[in-house]
Amino acid sequence: GLGMVNGVHKVFPTAKVGHIGMYRDEETLQPREYYCKLPDGIENKTVFLVDPMLATGSSMELAYKALLSKGTPARIHVASVVASIPGVEYVKRHFPADITTLWCGAIDAEVNAHSYIVPGLGDAGDLAYGIKE
Repeated sequence: GLGMVNGVHKVFPTAKVGHIGMYRDEETLQPREYYCKLPDGIENKTVFLVDPMLATGSSMELAYKALLSKGTPARIHVASVVASIPGVEYVKRHFPADITTLWCGAIDAEVNAHSYIVPGLGDAGDLAYGIKE
């Protein structure tokens, strides 16, 4: 989501910004949290969870659970540049429907065996920061 923060902050310049760092375990394909720094005082506030790629939805759920450690927001906006249909359905099942809005620039049909969006755009981190060597 780091690649989206500046754009969101330009629209909402007084918003407090937190960060939940995650990586994908290449063996299990499950997200792993390695860093979490969230602002206090989210109780009954509007919160944006941003991630450029919403593939399976499991990392978004992990971020949501971390967010709940700081309180229960009044409203949650989940925003992704590209999502998959399975990722959208996962968010619908795991987030409270009455307070959650999902925003996606594009929705692709599926994820492959490696949990990458198909056709997708490629790895968001590689696109934003360069290929890992």
